Amino acid sequence: MISQNIQEAFNKQINAELYSSYLYLSMAACFESLNLPGFANWMKVQAREENEHAMKLFEHIVQRGGEVELESIDKPKVKWESAVEAIEDALNHEKKVTGMINDLVDLAAKENDHAAGVLLQWFVSEQVEEEANADDLLQKLKMVGTSGAPLLMLDQQVGKRE
Repeated sequence: MISQNIQEAFNKQINAELYSSYLYLSMAACFESLNLPGFANWMKVQAREENEHAMKLFEHIVQRGGEVELESIDKPKVKWESAVEAIEDALNHEKKVTGMINDLVDLAAKENDHAAGVLLQWFVSEQVEEEANADDLLQKLKMVGTSGAPLLMLDQQVGKRE
């Protein structure tokens, strides 16, 4: 059985993961408007991953006899002035999510909830990857600049993400 504290914290994290998905869809729409379909694809893939993260937490709550309580999802930002600004926001958002996951790990330890702790270790590893991917893309983007052939080549490269 899942404790009330863990259930409430996981429900909040479900909302945060769904917001992340929504944010990345908004970034994808912005990239489409900037005529950068590769970056839009990268963000769409990212949005799907965030939805999968929410579902991992959803299933954990259900499997342990808890109740999933979905809340409203905040409206994300809708416009970025450049690809660099959007990717910087994505990286900063991932860092924020990492902090939230770390707080959940601490709560699971405090509650002596080993099942939650095992699930959260997957999220800890995933956040390392999420931050590294966003930072890698940001560094490449800073190298190529904000316009011209190098940006279009990078757009093609990131468009291959599945």
